[in-house]
Amino acid sequence: MAATRFLSHITIFNSTNSNLYSITILAILCTIFYLIGIWPHSLGPIPIPNSSSSVSGFLFSAPCYSLHTTQLDFMPHHLPHDPTPATTRVPHFPPCNISFSEYTPCEDARRSLKFDRDMLIYRQRHCPERNELLKCRIPAPYGYKVPFRWPESREFAWFANVPHKELTVEKKAQNWVKVEGEKFIFPGGGTMFPRGADAYIDDIDKLINLKDGSIRTAIDTGCGVASWGAYLLSRNIIAMSFAPRDTHEAQVQFALERGVPALIGVLASIRLPYPSRAFDMAHCSRCLIPWDNYDGIYLIEVDRILRPGGYWILSGPPINWENHWKGWNRTADDLKAEQSRIETLAKSLCWKKIVQKGDIAIWQKPTNHIHCKATRKVFKQPRFCQTQNPDMAWYTKLEKCLTPLPQVSEIKEIAGGQLPKWPQRLNAIPPRIRSGSLTGVTGNNFVENTELWKERVAYYKKIDYKLAQTGRYRNLLDMNAYLGGFAAALVDDPVWVMNAVPVEADQLNTLGVIYERGLIGTYQNWCEAMSTYPRTYDFIHADTIFSLYKDSCDTEDILLEMDRVLRPEGGVIIRDDVDVLLKIKKIIDVMQWEGRIADHEKGPHEREKILFAVKQYWTAPPLAPKHDQ
Repeated sequence: MAATRFLSHITIFNSTNSNLYSITILAILCTIFYLIGIWPHSLGPIPIPNSSSSVSGFLFSAPCYSLHTTQLDFMPHHLPHDPTPATTRVPHFPPCNISFSEYTPCEDARRSLKFDRDMLIYRQRHCPERNELLKCRIPAPYGYKVPFRWPESREFAWFANVPHKELTVEKKAQNWVKVEGEKFIFPGGGTMFPRGADAYIDDIDKLINLKDGSIRTAIDTGCGVASWGAYLLSRNIIAMSFAPRDTHEAQVQFALERGVPALIGVLASIRLPYPSRAFDMAHCSRCLIPWDNYDGIYLIEVDRILRPGGYWILSGPPINWENHWKGWNRTADDLKAEQSRIETLAKSLCWKKIVQKGDIAIWQKPTNHIHCKATRKVFKQPRFCQTQNPDMAWYTKLEKCLTPLPQVSEIKEIAGGQLPKWPQRLNAIPPRIRSGSLTGVTGNNFVENTELWKERVAYYKKIDYKLAQTGRYRNLLDMNAYLGGFAAALVDDPVWVMNAVPVEADQLNTLGVIYERGLIGTYQNWCEAMSTYPRTYDFIHADTIFSLYKDSCDTEDILLEMDRVLRPEGGVIIRDDVDVLLKIKKIIDVMQWEGRIADHEKGPHEREKILFAVKQYWTAPPLAPKHDQ
């Protein structure tokens, strides 16, 4: 019994020892494996050359042996190879030959010879075909200088900028322009105002009131060097001056060099590029337009663009023929008959001759057509136009019909609405908007647009210090003017703005509103050249023009036209979508423009951005001296 108990204790003891032994061995093994596991990581990261994978980095860190692995490839192997990227065309616009220094594409003298000379058709716009467009940059003449600042520029211009002496010889006796050293001098003379344009305008002011603000917009047909328009500016009257490119070389170029609004133009077979009821006053001083020919079609066109109650001023033949007929080398009977035809034609248009004094005669258009419609029983011609849009004026044929004024309810009412006097009319809601004739544009829209452009122009001046610098710029071009808000925001600066309304926006023709505000402008298709000389604008503003024309013509052609009309060191602001501006930036970088893209005035989150650019100064090289053979 005792032996059995003893054996039982031994068995328990052995079993206990065996369990402790197993636990001890297991603990030792766990410790060893734990130490083995943490030891490689205690060495720190090991640099792996050309490794881009954390997996390969870990494998190459094994210290005791090397692992032979296959690099995994996750790229597809059953697709065609990527096509070779197409080579991007880098635009290249070298300088044109110096012979193109004064190139006006749509009034080119060589092209004009192909067209009819009747009614001066050959002198109106005839633009090159797409395949004839120049792909080069028009050079300024050697020695070109930044023009004088206004108002000094009214009297002076640099000879190197417009190197023509033809007018100084041809019009020497009439005091149009003189050359003294390196400068042209403009004494303000004219064929019919030998005492100067200022005195001539004073004579007009004695006949009709030019001071009370009722006359703001004027047009000068056959303007010469635009002295009439230049001296009206001091009376707060802005004139659109035009003349053809003809034997009197560079008339319009001289005008713009002086800082006076002007365009190349002629009364021929198509309408002038202005809306109906645009001008408060029209003027012809020996402008050589045959008013009494072609059944009076040219005077009918003047009637279209005159506002109700507007004035037509005529000086020169045949006015005051009794005293001038010998000097005009015409017979007295011939001149008397011409004046009689003009008088009859004016009556047929229902104009009233209000005064003739000395060399000046003035007619006034009626304020409505109530009486005029009754007189059609007496004057069978011209009849009233029936179908043509009176504001359509881009390659629109002239018609021998009278443009009807808007309907009125009583005889004293002004057709189309009363215009406030200047300067109140600038910000008053224009009659075309008040009447609802512009679909979708309300008085509130107009007020909001006016305030918007005040904010935008203030922002521009913060970014572009030259625009903010008084007098740095004079001639400004707004390529897509809409309601004229950009020009209105600059009205207190010594600048004027040519407000262009693209003809592609004809569903919302706003040029009439611009004139009702007392501003000036023109219609324009920007796939074609503008009717102006090279280097005639100091500054160009282009609001979404490139988006508007993206499907019509090439961006580079519009930029080359901008480059043509922009002066060396002139400024540019282009507003458009950021993708459009990035494309433009690549092009202007090879056009010798310096540009940068800035955020929209509302901040960086707007897709529309603003490109500020400056055309660098460069000219044609000097002409090589001629050596005697």
